[in-house]
Amino acid sequence: MSVKGLKAEWERLLGSAAPNNSRAFLEARIAYRLQELTYGGPDHETRRMLDLLADEVEGVSRRKNQIADPRNPVAGTRLIREWNGVEHTITVLKDGFEWQGRKYKSLSGIAREITGVRWNGYRFFGLQVRPREV
Repeated sequence: MSVKGLKAEWERLLGSAAPNNSRAFLEARIAYRLQELTYGGPDHETRRMLDLLADEVEGVSRRKNQIADPRNPVAGTRLIREWNGVEHTITVLKDGFEWQGRKYKSLSGIAREITGVRWNGYRFFGLQVRPREV
């Protein structure tokens, strides 16, 4: 297909004028659009993650919408830890943690409330194992 034909196909599939005359660009983007139409595009959460990663690469900061820490268990998971004979249950939320009806941004904050001293929250709740010394 000629570049002129690719530009016409672009306009038909994407509903706007092609941004340039690069054959490779037009072919790749048209192929992607055809796959999108055939198999469906990325879901909302995937698009959000890609936007945030692009912002990070470009140096744009959107702290409010940061991607959740990959070390965190799936939202809804319950972490149970016994400390000084008392069992503590923490619920993992999409944007933090809940303990005793209060929301926390980090496990470290909850560990500190429970013990009275600073702890690495992931270590305190058994989500991060200390490497063995050899």
